[in-house]
Amino acid sequence: MCELEGYWCYWHGAKGYSGVGLHVSKRVSPDRPAFEHPAFDYENRIVLVRLPAVTVVSVYVPNGGKDFPAKMQFLDALEQFASEMRADPNPIVICGDLNIARTEIDVHPKERKPRAIGQLPEERAQLERIIGHGLMDVGRALDPDNDQMFTWWAPWRNMRQRNIGWRLDYLLASQRLFDRVRSCRIERETGTSDHAPVVGEFDFDPGD
Repeated sequence: MCELEGYWCYWHGAKGYSGVGLHVSKRVSPDRPAFEHPAFDYENRIVLVRLPAVTVVSVYVPNGGKDFPAKMQFLDALEQFASEMRADPNPIVICGDLNIARTEIDVHPKERKPRAIGQLPEERAQLERIIGHGLMDVGRALDPDNDQMFTWWAPWRNMRQRNIGWRLDYLLASQRLFDRVRSCRIERETGTSDHAPVVGEFDFDPGD
C-alpha cells in the first residue's frame, strides 16, 4: 500500500498510532509534488500538497479521549490555517477524520450522548468556525436531510451492519471547488477499518 502504481504516494505516520497519507495521480502531476506540513503538525496528523488546480489537505484530528486540551489546541490551529488558506489562489479541500460529529443528525439516536467527546458543544462550535472560513461540508450540503450518513461505527454488536454510527470523516471544500462537485458518497461496505471511505468526485477542465 506504500507504493500504488500510477501514483505519487506519501505516508506520514508513526507505527500503530496516528498518521495520514496522500496519493497523487501521476496524470495530475507528472513530477513528484512537494508534500508539506503546517507548523502546528504534531503526532503526524496533517499533510498537504499544492496541485495545479487544487490544494489537498489530509487531516487526522486527535480523538481527545486522553488529552482533550490537545485536541482543542489542534482544532484552534486548524481554524487559523483554514483562515489563512482563504487567500490561497487555489481552491482547497480539507479531508479526513475530524473526530467530531457536526450536529445531532450526524449521530445515530442510540449513540447520542451530550457529554461524549466528539459531540461536545465546544468541539462542534470549533468545527463550525473552521467551515465558516469559506468551506462547504460537501457530503451534508449535497444531502442535507440524510440521517443515516455515518462514517464510523463501534466495532461490536454489528454496529456497522446495522448502521448505528457517527459521521466523523469529512470533505470540506472551498466554494469554487464545491461548484464543481459531481458526487460525494460513503462506501460503508468497503475496507476493514471501523471507518468508511468518503469519496468525492469533482469536474475539472483538461487545462486545469
